Amino acid sequence: MNQTITIDKVTAKINEALNAEKYNSPAEMKTLLETIREDLASFLIDGIDFKDVVNSLDDSILITDKESRVIYVNPNYKVNTGIEPEMILGRKISDIVEEGKIFTGGAVMDVIRTEKKAFRLSHVYVSNPPHTGYVIGVPIFDDCGELKQVVASSRPILSLRALQDDYEQFLEEATAVKKNVENVRILQDASSSDLHSTKLIGRSSALKKIWITVQNAAPTDATVLITGESGVGKEIVADEIYRMSNRSDKPFIKVNCASIPLNLLESELFGYEKGAFSGANANGKQGLFEMANNGTLLLDEIGDMPMDLQVKLLRAIQNREITRVGGTHSIPLNIRFIAATNSDLKRKISEGSFRQDLYYRLNVIPISIPPLRDRMDDLQLICNHFIDMYGRKYNRFVKLSERNYETLMSYNWPGNVRELENVIEYLTICSSGNGAVDESLLRGILDMHQEEDHSSPFGHTLNESLENYEKSLIEEVLRNSRSLRDAGAKLGVNASTISRKIHQYGIDYPPAQK
Repeated sequence: MNQTITIDKVTAKINEALNAEKYNSPAEMKTLLETIREDLASFLIDGIDFKDVVNSLDDSILITDKESRVIYVNPNYKVNTGIEPEMILGRKISDIVEEGKIFTGGAVMDVIRTEKKAFRLSHVYVSNPPHTGYVIGVPIFDDCGELKQVVASSRPILSLRALQDDYEQFLEEATAVKKNVENVRILQDASSSDLHSTKLIGRSSALKKIWITVQNAAPTDATVLITGESGVGKEIVADEIYRMSNRSDKPFIKVNCASIPLNLLESELFGYEKGAFSGANANGKQGLFEMANNGTLLLDEIGDMPMDLQVKLLRAIQNREITRVGGTHSIPLNIRFIAATNSDLKRKISEGSFRQDLYYRLNVIPISIPPLRDRMDDLQLICNHFIDMYGRKYNRFVKLSERNYETLMSYNWPGNVRELENVIEYLTICSSGNGAVDESLLRGILDMHQEEDHSSPFGHTLNESLENYEKSLIEEVLRNSRSLRDAGAKLGVNASTISRKIHQYGIDYPPAQK
């Protein structure tokens, strides 16, 4: 019999017995008490002693109150961790973790903070050698919905090795999860903080044409194909289409088709039924297409999709339905498709590596983003945008001179806007205290050759330029600083770094008195 049900029944009958005026004779009261006794006898026979159950588990069980104070550990907690119960009972997990002598990490504090289940690693230091365990923390609530206790169940990572073949599968699954996090981004709606807030910057005629197309296409469900070199901003255009669409309150899923292993791509996109292949989840798995249902799906690097999957993608777009791997029934879909690629799809078609019929299905609304070198009129506006963005981020501001801009304009920018962004971030961090950008440093970053200038203290290789510039900058700051700590504060590093650089470059410090 269920223990909780039995207790509820007995409690209700006791309340009836206390309400004695309901019963007209002692015989009726006797009958009620006999039924209570029978229920209690059944409880003793069939009831489960959950403390005995917990004490018999191989897992390490730790229970805390809502303040993180440890109130119970089972016997195997000591066996698995080497931690004596008296070392932690009555103590707060927050104090134990902060102390860092017994263990660190764990899930209890996260559960208390979020009041949700948490899965974390914990590092135990009392064992020799120290070991790492995985911990599952679960919140327990009272009748009013307030957090009452936290139950943490853990095992050492090494115990997984006992599973042998299953341990290898565990590692593969863990690796696949990590890769999926990196190669798949899932946004619940347009208000997500992960959504790019940066638009394509500029006033060039090419950019104006792109924005007119985006504004016209975004409110529709038409499939869009965005093309352009790496780093031109294809994902930013896709973000803007989604933000301006009628599906902006629905999921937006971004998939990098080139980064997901080929043997996983089909099951990730279309999902699979239980038993579809060795190692598959016993309950099957929903694919990214199903997760994007009623929303928007961005297929980035579509040119690298294998030919056999191109057939399934074509069918999904045409019929608005998919079939899971190992499945037999179709699943209807309502998805807005956006595809992006830096490949020349027409060349791939002629080579036989991309389906012509799929190309025409994707190319309903074509948007071609020109490389940065073809819209240099936008370069100064883009620079100003990144200078402002990274200036606020690092609280350091740079100012580009006319000569700096001339140098930037003369560069070919093979990495496009992404490369320009990286350059501005570097200059923001490494520029001198007054925000001026040394021309030799800028040319060194861009690996641009210049005529030899013996009056310049900088060399011609990138490393020589950076090292000489760094030495010159440190010498200048040291001359105007009271101490190494003061110099470090001006350069945004600690005093030990300044001391190390002084020895590295043979800087005369303190400067000799003349």
